[in-house]
Amino acid sequence: MFGFRDFIGFLWAFLLIYPIVSIVHILGHACFVRMFGGKFKVAVGRGKVMFERGPFTIHRMYFLDSYVDYTPLKWSNCITHFFVHAGGVVFNLGSTFLLNYLIANGYLEPKAVFEKYSYFSIWFATFALLPVEYGDGKYSDGLSMYLILRYKKWPRYID
Repeated sequence: MFGFRDFIGFLWAFLLIYPIVSIVHILGHACFVRMFGGKFKVAVGRGKVMFERGPFTIHRMYFLDSYVDYTPLKWSNCITHFFVHAGGVVFNLGSTFLLNYLIANGYLEPKAVFEKYSYFSIWFATFALLPVEYGDGKYSDGLSMYLILRYKKWPRYID
């Protein structure tokens, strides 16, 4: 039965763990953009801006959505664009594997927060890989990677 403790656990996961997973995901994209010579803008959430510093923006509803826009890459080809769009999944799965390694080797104690983080990271990565067109020329990571490899079609850039 779903009780009060479960509701508190849900709020904890929804308002804290899930946004952290989302931030790790977009930092994966941003890291590869920077690695291949581009500039990026990162936005976490929707609504009014609560915090803005450099290319990072956090909105009032920080738990809803996140995205990265980037300028043309210095090294622009299929492989670099593929890695930019795969970067979020790489960071989500990589952080989960690292967390599991640290727990398995005794560096961290197993805790529910790590289990929830791992669950949400794998969930996030799985849904990011689904080939979905959101409209207005925006695609999921999976569809972007497919279009890049199949048609050499890059996403829209920011100016």
